[in-house]
Amino acid sequence: MEWITAENVIAVGTALLGVLVSVGVVWVDRFSPQRKRLGFRVQLNTPLHREEHQDRGVMTVREGEVVGIVPPVNGSRLVLLRIENDAELTIGSEDYGPDTAPHGLKITFGERTVQGVVATIPAGWDSVRDDLERAPKLGRDGNAVLVPRVTLERGQYFKLLVQLSGGIADREVRIDGLTSGRVKRNRSTTPDEKPGRFSPTSRAVTVVLTLCVIALAAIIVRERTPPPIGCATGTLTVTGSTAFAPVVREVKKQYEKDCAGATIVLDPHGSTSGIRALADAGAKQGKGSPAVVALSDGRKPGGFPQLRENMVAVSLFTLVLNDDIPVDDLTLDQIRRVYRGEITNWSQLVPGVDRPVLLISRDANSGTREVFQRRVLERNEPANSSLDCVNVDDTEAKVIRCELDSTDRVLTTVAKLPGALGYADLRSVDGHKGLHKVAIDGREAALDQIGGPGYPYREIEYAYTWGVPPADSLTSSFLTYLTRGRGQDVIGTHGHLPCATPKGLKICGDG
Repeated sequence: MEWITAENVIAVGTALLGVLVSVGVVWVDRFSPQRKRLGFRVQLNTPLHREEHQDRGVMTVREGEVVGIVPPVNGSRLVLLRIENDAELTIGSEDYGPDTAPHGLKITFGERTVQGVVATIPAGWDSVRDDLERAPKLGRDGNAVLVPRVTLERGQYFKLLVQLSGGIADREVRIDGLTSGRVKRNRSTTPDEKPGRFSPTSRAVTVVLTLCVIALAAIIVRERTPPPIGCATGTLTVTGSTAFAPVVREVKKQYEKDCAGATIVLDPHGSTSGIRALADAGAKQGKGSPAVVALSDGRKPGGFPQLRENMVAVSLFTLVLNDDIPVDDLTLDQIRRVYRGEITNWSQLVPGVDRPVLLISRDANSGTREVFQRRVLERNEPANSSLDCVNVDDTEAKVIRCELDSTDRVLTTVAKLPGALGYADLRSVDGHKGLHKVAIDGREAALDQIGGPGYPYREIEYAYTWGVPPADSLTSSFLTYLTRGRGQDVIGTHGHLPCATPKGLKICGDG
């Protein structure tokens, strides 16, 4: 059903909540049986001392009218209690139980002795005054104050000023005697504090309804930011180059954020491996273009005529050497002699540095390796001669060489093994300790110098698809986003030059 969306479900649920809360409050207020409630609060609890200059201390209590006096005694304590009807129904003389007869309430103060008690009533509440003065009158008995059966209408109250024999905590004050209702300890307030304009129930209902209105308003007026033009939904797999994978990983996150409903699966296993995976997916699908993009460091190998290329960026690569070897620059001739097995110990280049040369290379699926062979060596690397990159397994090999399946493994191994030499894309080297970059013929890999003569270890990054994907497909949309959209900024921050820039267009056009 089309109307069942997340926004509609939230809107309907919020509206129902507001209605149910309102109906519930009306039912409780008008139709549900209500209990009577007597509240009390301790408004004063302070030591009482006699002033030295007075012969006889006298405290006069006044609230509306003068009611009585309390003689101060050192060591005594004054407690001011407010007794109030804080519910809707009137509390009458019949609501007090037989246990406190003939009085209505029994107020106890722990183990303290009640030395005196007076009551105060607001002016104009004559009925409350009459009940307190009618026999049996307000009195005391040991640790208790005995209160007559006072009728209290909604909002009416009276106060008791009690003199005790010593200190007492507020929680030790207890009131018994109301049988057809309950006694509730209220929050302590100052004697002059005015009651709230709204009851707790009213405030709670107001808060709930306000939140409901805000939620509904947010759903109704929420600005829906349309996705960028050209967004598509579905699932796309991007495979191939591990050197370019960090770029694609960040572009993937941005595209999925900008284009809801799109899922980009990143599965890098090397340039050649990615080309083969794309070819297999296209052959299995038969008609149309599968949702697969293969990234390759350099052009695809021959034998894949159905693949269509898209130039993405110019990538820089660099040789890396373990920090144990103090060499920062190698000539092309020296590099080629090392990989031909003519230089097997670094002492042949740096007198006094007796370390065997360990060549840490990528496997045959790597585009980084293919670029190195074509642009730098101008021939293939020697055969793999070691499984652990340290010991020679092929006794006829001229040099120790091993192959690893990722850029990160190459960098980690070079940093770990003294005498190790490897290669990687320029950006991946950043942050790795234990190794350093090696210039070629005095020229370092630098993005700001790309396009100039001299530095050979660079290549164009290609994105391949099976044929031409439909213009409205996720494949086409993502490639546009990567090569001409926000992906260009990501490409630049990762140390590559986008082909779509003026400088990139010239270099990519020249191949």
